[in-house]
Amino acid sequence: MYPKALLFDMDGVLVDSKESWRGALNGALREYGQKELTREEFVCEYWGADLFEILERLGLDIGIGRFCNSIYPNYIADVRLFDGVVAMLEQLHGLKKAVVTNTTLSCTEMILELHGIKKYFKEIVTSDQVIYGKPHPDMIFLACKRLNVPPEDVILIGDTINDVKAGKGANCAVIGLGIEGDYLAETLEEIPGIIEKIKRSG
Repeated sequence: MYPKALLFDMDGVLVDSKESWRGALNGALREYGQKELTREEFVCEYWGADLFEILERLGLDIGIGRFCNSIYPNYIADVRLFDGVVAMLEQLHGLKKAVVTNTTLSCTEMILELHGIKKYFKEIVTSDQVIYGKPHPDMIFLACKRLNVPPEDVILIGDTINDVKAGKGANCAVIGLGIEGDYLAETLEEIPGIIEKIKRSG
């Protein structure tokens, strides 16, 4: 049967965490005496990238990233579960699922538990478990290893170009949520139908 498993990005797919991450990053930038990012700058230029990649692009010390991760739990209350997530996951109950996210493991578990959706995922793979976060494919390979499925038999669901690049780097298909991938979903509600079509065509 294809697909044998589904990999979900978290931020931007399962939860709306833009403001929480911008708040934490700006808090860290303030602490280190650096210029804060406007919402437009953060969303248009940096959203979806690994935190340490953002700091590298800004030419800033990675210590800011460690501090940002340490204070992020203070901003988790700003994270919102997208409407339709639980219904979508319930519809996909027959498939193994994992989260693959550039967020750290401790913060990811906090968010998933806070919103009651951790139970839907067999594995959680995060940027602090690999050398390189997305757009590198390392997390995809690790998730597939833990799920005991080859990358070509899984589908990744993501909302940024970094998700698409990571999926392509691992040779797995990508459903882009609001972004072009191998398949395009404009809403979460469309994802189970797309996967059902893929099953039938496979």
